[in-house]
Amino acid sequence: MTATPLMPVPTRTPTDLATPYLQLDLGAAVARFRLIAAAFGVDAVHYAAKANPHPALIAALVGAGSRFDVASPAEVDLCLAAGADPAHLVYSNPVKRRADIAYAAGRGVSIFAADTVEEVAKLADAAPGAAVLARLATTGAGSDWPLSGKFGCAEASLVPLLRFAAERGLRAAGVSFHVGSQQCDPRRWEAPIAQAGAAYRELNAAGLRPWLLDIGGGWPAAHEGDFPCFPTYVETIHRAIDTHIAEARPQLIIEPGRGVVGDAGALVSEVVGVSWRGGRRWVYLDAGIYSGLVETLGEAIRYRLTTDRDNDERGPVVLAGPTCDSVDVLYQRTPVLLPLSLREGDRVIFGSAGAYTSSYSTVGFNGFPPLPTVLR
Repeated sequence: MTATPLMPVPTRTPTDLATPYLQLDLGAAVARFRLIAAAFGVDAVHYAAKANPHPALIAALVGAGSRFDVASPAEVDLCLAAGADPAHLVYSNPVKRRADIAYAAGRGVSIFAADTVEEVAKLADAAPGAAVLARLATTGAGSDWPLSGKFGCAEASLVPLLRFAAERGLRAAGVSFHVGSQQCDPRRWEAPIAQAGAAYRELNAAGLRPWLLDIGGGWPAAHEGDFPCFPTYVETIHRAIDTHIAEARPQLIIEPGRGVVGDAGALVSEVVGVSWRGGRRWVYLDAGIYSGLVETLGEAIRYRLTTDRDNDERGPVVLAGPTCDSVDVLYQRTPVLLPLSLREGDRVIFGSAGAYTSSYSTVGFNGFPPLPTVLR
């Protein structure tokens, strides 16, 4: 079943604003946060600031009771400036500069992720007494935007890593993992939860008492494709925890980014050209890979599209961005169906684009400015 977005793709957008821009509904994002918090507990939800770090959004989520997943000193400062409690921040980036660790610890952050002994040693030096989450590797299978390969240790390394942390004077808090962004299969949480449960039993037998389980993010926005409704994710995750860590249920941390803000935004673009190339119809927009649509690389994320001419007959098009870089093509392998009457000046709107758009926009590649945000 395809999920319904909180914020429908707008059929009318401000016409006096230069495109492209992200139209962001703060109320919709807060509503989604509250839905997730009701399912997992408000203390569990740590919004992933990287998904969309707009200060007004962060402030609105602080007001709603959100905690935060941060990955840099700038994100620490952003959340604290909005009124977040530093004790409610989890520094989940497993590889950090020593100076950044010290800075975050100095501002009151006390929970850090790590996936190597070298990183744990760095934490012991730069943030003595901090709590450590051992980051477990996952395959990312089932997700449209996998997060595998760069981060995470093998299951066999979890216990040795946390024991090493304890030996260095750190607190062995537990295990963290991420099953991949836009995860369409709720069952993908079960295996890492089971692996974490096995590690907790071994750690408890050794006299350590891990108390946290960070299951990351992954909840999908309403992009193209089918996936279960939100309650199925909730039931599957709770059942996995009850099954595999029932004897000492840990405090839960979840890190939704796209799941909170994805459906609260729409990226509004304009057609700058229509042409035929190699027997195929190409539509060029003023938004592309470098202005917020990075996740279309490899056609990984398929956004729902609406236009000014949706009642007209449709046909396949190759959709491309405005820059001189040939990588700046959004959908070519699998063309999109857009109105045959589409022409220069018409608007094309990307639905459920609140996450990983404005935060991915470049500072000005090819002279095109960063993607601005319009609040509603």
